[in-house]
Amino acid sequence: MERRSFLRGTVVSGSAVAFGFTLMRGAAYADPAQPGPSPYGPLNSPDSNGIRLPDGFGSRVVARSGQTVGGTSYVWHRAPDGGACFPSGSGWIYVSNSEVNPGGGASALRFNSSGSITGAYRILSGTRQNCAGGAMPWGTWLSCEEVDRGYVYETDPYGTNAAVRRAAMGRFKHEAAAADPQREVVYLTEDVGNGCFYRFVPDTWGDLSSGRLQVLTAGSGTSGSFGWADVPDPSGSTATRYQVSAAKHFDGGEGCHYADGVVWFTTKGDGRVWRLNLAASTYELAYDDSLVGGSAPLTGVDNITGASGGDLFVAEDGGNMEICVITPDEVVAPFLRIDGQSGSEICGPAFSPDGTRLYFSSQRGTSGSSSGGITYEVTGPFRS
Repeated sequence: MERRSFLRGTVVSGSAVAFGFTLMRGAAYADPAQPGPSPYGPLNSPDSNGIRLPDGFGSRVVARSGQTVGGTSYVWHRAPDGGACFPSGSGWIYVSNSEVNPGGGASALRFNSSGSITGAYRILSGTRQNCAGGAMPWGTWLSCEEVDRGYVYETDPYGTNAAVRRAAMGRFKHEAAAADPQREVVYLTEDVGNGCFYRFVPDTWGDLSSGRLQVLTAGSGTSGSFGWADVPDPSGSTATRYQVSAAKHFDGGEGCHYADGVVWFTTKGDGRVWRLNLAASTYELAYDDSLVGGSAPLTGVDNITGASGGDLFVAEDGGNMEICVITPDEVVAPFLRIDGQSGSEICGPAFSPDGTRLYFSSQRGTSGSSSGGITYEVTGPFRS
């Protein structure tokens, strides 16, 4: 693997899985997923960390807000939110945003090949309410501000280069980002009740300093064809979501994940997971909790990621303290559940480069406040 400075717009060579872009079966979701038995089996009684997991899986706490991390002197940030993993020699790095305002920013945990923590450090400071973001294939983390006219910041998970504000990617209430190396664009969600779905088309792939911000255009239904239109004023002097009359609006954009010609994103206001087939330029629902009534496994969709076996993992926001799995066979079921933390939400699910470890946070933990965040690791036989 070769890694060079993102400040020069150069790229990193490496496998898709190593940078969080797993190869999923894009044609699987012809109809919205329905509740069914989990491919991992039922959840067991809570373990010592209060987490219910299937057979063969275990958990550990890797960081707590306000406390030093492992054997380091670094104090973990408040309200951990969106996250991603990056390869680092024979080990890896997990980055995590801080959803506080003011302050915000993002931090990183460094692991060696055996999974021991060898370092922790800040990669972004002095921003506002950094919620989600996305890993770029050249080895950077986009950290997004969830505030009106918020910015996207490109950060260095390895702690070498200073973070850079990417104003060309638009000023709005940002949530998540996902890179599409095939089309050389970055998809962006907007967390407002009538927000839009965007893509940023950089002038040069690997350099986010300039380019075009475009908004998805489509009809009012839950499926159909879509297109893209340039946003005239990405600076947001007039809200970006109102600048293109044909723009399609969504009820609270949240997580975003790209793989194998398909981009998935979630909308928390209506409990939906959307799927864009990029080759066909069509959109449809992958999951809709209104279609499954009282049996809905997902009661509040948020961050979303994927595993190499084709499964989607969706964190809950404001519902059960769960991460649910959506399989390529259109089954949705709980993968894990945390007991005793009803005042919190699950954030930042991300797999280690080899796919054997899942990281995530409980944003407010047992204290119910931003100072009580807990970041976990789950290991076990994930499907590949």
